[in-house]
Amino acid sequence: MTGPFAVRTRGLRRTYGGRAAVCDLDLTVPAGETFGFLGPNGAGKSTTIAMLCTLLRPTAGTAEVAGADVVRAPWLVRRRIGVVFQEPTVDRELTAEENLRLHAELYGMLRRDARVRSRQLLALFGLDRPRVPVGAFSGGMRRRLELARSLMHHPGVLFLDEPTVGLDPQSRAVVWDHLYGLRREQPITLFLTTHQLEEAEHCDRIVVLDHGRVVAQGTPQQLKAEVGADVVHLRTADDAGVAAALTESGLTAGHGPDGVRVVTADGAGLVPRLCAGLTTPVHSVTVTRPSLDDVFLHHTGRTIRDAGSAELSPAQGR
Repeated sequence: MTGPFAVRTRGLRRTYGGRAAVCDLDLTVPAGETFGFLGPNGAGKSTTIAMLCTLLRPTAGTAEVAGADVVRAPWLVRRRIGVVFQEPTVDRELTAEENLRLHAELYGMLRRDARVRSRQLLALFGLDRPRVPVGAFSGGMRRRLELARSLMHHPGVLFLDEPTVGLDPQSRAVVWDHLYGLRREQPITLFLTTHQLEEAEHCDRIVVLDHGRVVAQGTPQQLKAEVGADVVHLRTADDAGVAAALTESGLTAGHGPDGVRVVTADGAGLVPRLCAGLTTPVHSVTVTRPSLDDVFLHHTGRTIRDAGSAELSPAQGR
């Protein structure tokens, strides 16, 4: 990969029937960084990945990936990147090694190199199962195979679109252990999309996306520091009503399955005033440090979990 940047976009846009799924996106991702796209379902994360991987043509703007333009040189982009999509795409009738060797054939790898590389990756990911079809694998094993396959041709940039979707916590931890090991073994840029807050914490830098637009960016620590000192969590007899009332009073508040959440610079000082001013019974009150979900609440008035669920109706904050 040439140059210091793995991904660079300017004014990148994609519209569907007049509706913008991605709006004038400007990104610069240095080579070797673990970069995270954080946002709820429908924020435009997968659409952006599809454009950067040359699967979807931009409506406007430019994008360079691994030193090549996604519109003018899509074949070059494809040779320099690896991709793990949300939906599994491995062949369930083939063995793990056969899946890897097929991928190698498509990328024009020499058979000798493909044989060595496939055995190396199968051992690395704990998938050395001769004669066992992938259809007999667990979900976590198939996800690890997707990762192994994406690395067969030594890509400089690896795109991970919701890489642990549908996995149990233990399988998710195993996948991340392998990604950490990968970063130690070779120089590679990881471009991750997720709505899992704990996964975003693994990233060197994050862009928070909402309705196709960037609403915040920085390291996880920087973003949380910008929110404020504290977050007050309330459980009340009417969370929706309390959240709406607090929002109308000028506070940044939202509600969801974990109750009412209020971002404030002084949690200890706010709690007595909140409790004294509410007519609705309060069942519990806790004060914590900000999370990435609070970052999203701070910038959009909704938590990421709320924004991704049609069943919730969070109050809008400032």
